[in-house]
Amino acid sequence: MMPIPYGRQHIDQEDINAVIKALSSDYLTQGPAVQSFEENFAKYVGSKYAVAVSNGTAALHLCALALGVKPGVNVITTPITFAASANCVRYCGGDVYFADIDPETLTLDPVKVEELILSKPEGYFSGIIPVDFAGFPVNLEKFKELTNRYNLWIIEDACHAPGGYFRDSTDLKIKCGGGSFANLAIFSFHPVKHIAAGEGGMITTNDEKIYRQLLKLRTHGITKNPNELNENHGGWYYEMQELGYNYRMPDILCALGESQLKKADEGIKRRREIAIKYDEALKDLPITCRSNRSESGHAYHLYVIETDQRLELYEFLKTSNIYCQVHYIPVHLLPYYKENYGDQSFPNSETYYSRCLSLPMYPSLSEEEQDYVIMKLKEFYG
Repeated sequence: MMPIPYGRQHIDQEDINAVIKALSSDYLTQGPAVQSFEENFAKYVGSKYAVAVSNGTAALHLCALALGVKPGVNVITTPITFAASANCVRYCGGDVYFADIDPETLTLDPVKVEELILSKPEGYFSGIIPVDFAGFPVNLEKFKELTNRYNLWIIEDACHAPGGYFRDSTDLKIKCGGGSFANLAIFSFHPVKHIAAGEGGMITTNDEKIYRQLLKLRTHGITKNPNELNENHGGWYYEMQELGYNYRMPDILCALGESQLKKADEGIKRRREIAIKYDEALKDLPITCRSNRSESGHAYHLYVIETDQRLELYEFLKTSNIYCQVHYIPVHLLPYYKENYGDQSFPNSETYYSRCLSLPMYPSLSEEEQDYVIMKLKEFYG
């Protein structure tokens, strides 16, 4: 069996043709493919606005800047995420506080968040960054209740869940990144994600003022919009109105992203088929499957199991050319955060981390490959 990774991109001829078309056009960057991708992505998630940027981390950074994170600002997020969800606050000079996860959903626990808020003086915290982990959508309605009560904002880290959704208290389908409850949401187009553009990210929002600010921040803080200029010396004139960054996503990658976007729903359908097959095949093994299949809006970025023999299983599968991964080392245990914030304990996150393993999960995973993974799991457990 050829090597089977935990995740990978699937590029077809349609994707290749889209990139060739962009390469043959007049624009390699800052051209029409960027706006086209933004508009179609906004339609896909149900938001008013979308801003394409160079990667998901840049998206988080710009969101934090747009919401006023700076020294003295305190923000809450989950320990079970990639470091960027917390790092974006530190980039702006703010401070990060962690709250533990719900052991059932593996996402930020709103009860723990409220306990943390109440442990500090009124107004101590400015915002929350919940993460749609492994494709499981955070119930943002519950967090919106907290933000209304304590005057906070929300950045939804939806990198794992484009096309995912949850149902609110009225049974309305709420799409990840649609902006119904969060001020901003971000996505990633890294090769292992649902939409693979090589690199790239997207910010979505329903707030026009923030949208306009994000457009400037991704391009050095510069605008040429006549309606935003303090002066106007001619068609060539621009103003740098604040300190921004070069976080642009080029037309070549946007063309690939838009081509992938057309197949996104088909990809989620295939991911759900893979999850269902794993659920059925592994149900009698001494492991816990974390697909949350009962949640119809799960986007299945990862298929996570929990086992008391994680290291042994990881090494056994590796010798069989099956390359699993661990998602994630809790952020508060990383040396940088321990050095800057001291030793902290979040029992649910640490227990989960000690047992978790992500099995191969991607739309191009073949039936033969999945059967091989299942066979090797059963072999390991005898």
